[in-house]
Amino acid sequence: MEENTAAKNNLIKKYGFSAADFEQIEAHGILLDKIESELLLFQSGIPKIYLEKPATIHDGLHQFSLAEFQQKAHFFDKKKATLKLKKFVPASGAASRMFKFLSEFLLDFNPKQETINAYINRKKDKNLPTFLAGLEKFPFYEAVKTKVKALVPNYYDLESHEKSYYFIKTMLDADHFDFANKPKAALAFHKYKTHIATPVEEHLNECAFYAASNAVSYLHFTASDHHENLLQTIIDDVKQKVENTSKTKVHVKYSHQDKSTDTIAVDMKNKPFRNENGQLVFRPGGHGALINNLNALDADIIFIKNIDNVIQNHIEETTLYKKALAGILLTMQEQIFEILNTIDQQKTDENAVLAILEFMKQQLNIDVTDAIYKYTYDNKIEFIKDKLNRPIRVCGMVKNEGEPGGGPFWVRSYKGNVSLQIVESTQVDSHNFEQAQILAKATHFNPVDLVCATKNYKSKKFDLTAFIDHSTGFIVHKNNKGKDLKGYELPGLWNGAMAKWITIFVEVPLITFNPVKTVNDLLKPAHQPQHEN
Repeated sequence: MEENTAAKNNLIKKYGFSAADFEQIEAHGILLDKIESELLLFQSGIPKIYLEKPATIHDGLHQFSLAEFQQKAHFFDKKKATLKLKKFVPASGAASRMFKFLSEFLLDFNPKQETINAYINRKKDKNLPTFLAGLEKFPFYEAVKTKVKALVPNYYDLESHEKSYYFIKTMLDADHFDFANKPKAALAFHKYKTHIATPVEEHLNECAFYAASNAVSYLHFTASDHHENLLQTIIDDVKQKVENTSKTKVHVKYSHQDKSTDTIAVDMKNKPFRNENGQLVFRPGGHGALINNLNALDADIIFIKNIDNVIQNHIEETTLYKKALAGILLTMQEQIFEILNTIDQQKTDENAVLAILEFMKQQLNIDVTDAIYKYTYDNKIEFIKDKLNRPIRVCGMVKNEGEPGGGPFWVRSYKGNVSLQIVESTQVDSHNFEQAQILAKATHFNPVDLVCATKNYKSKKFDLTAFIDHSTGFIVHKNNKGKDLKGYELPGLWNGAMAKWITIFVEVPLITFNPVKTVNDLLKPAHQPQHEN
């Protein structure tokens, strides 16, 4: 209460907050000291992450043969009957970025003044020709074309470019398909002989394949509250079919990003940003806010995968590597739990401690400096317990094929500790030549392919919020009705939100990574029907 009073007084004195502001904040469920700390962050800035080196094969990144992956998957299959498994899928994002180049086309194109080819040449647009060339291969093609024919009386008299224009317009029109404003989870992704499948259906299928034990599977979607009914309608339509085919009962639950994790926006002078009504503006805190949703789950093993990373073909291969990652996690977890139980039973000696430290260095890539070997026996034990009694994540990593963005790196903290982290390019000081060089040398890319264990060796759930590195958030530049503003995004779910977990990176094949970032990605082989020879 004293902290809240002090924060309130500071917000009044420094930023001129009014009674109406505090009412708005209370209605949003946000703590005052949280707002005060965020405002201070905008003024001080967020320090960039310091990269030590990329994580590479045999230096932070494990590599296994196919036979070893099969053995790890078999180990998981043997153990899973005693485990409660869950699959966690962040699914709250709208599909606006998927259709960004098409939305821009509709805004800037006048079919009465130019042809689509003229527009493509004028804008040097490389995406639109790909979209038009593959039009008939999209899973939504027939549905949209049928609607266009019904809407445009003289459809058959139109020129080819005019038909394409009306096709795109109908796809994105709010009164018709409204694809750009729908959640990715609900879009048509894959065309099968008998039906069209959405990512929701594909995740249900995957869940039954690798996240099931005792013929029961648990799937958890994080969804926007205004999208939940739409997702539930899809699930009601396909769930029985998936269960009959897989002979697995699939339980589906949802959670929403808590409004209390929203963050305050500021203007370019770092003063609280206000809208046209004089009210404070709050923005969603990014996917890092979902650590609270993950924290609420009760499971022994949690699989995490993005909503758009689904596959039409090769589900057996995807299943193999997901199970293998879980097998690797269980193998490491058993060894960690045995160490911690042995310590509790006071059955360790100096020789055992040295072997444990070596295991931590070699198998878990934990920073064990030379100074630690000079600690007293009791201090070594405390160090071991502190480093090993943490949540565990095994992260699949694919070879870097020129993808921008996050990857596995060795990172040095301001305290001098070195740890394995998933780092986004925006977290690195691109103006620092040395840091930019290290970033460019990344050999692998983060596909968001995680298997997590969030219980300790006494089967108690960890409080995941205790393992966040709060210094690793993001300041982003946005716009509100023509006015520039800055927003703060929380440490990313698989970045700073898991920074203090035990982290194991494993190379997995590129075939496991098939995201749909733009609509044209649906034309790639992984999202197209396989043709019989």
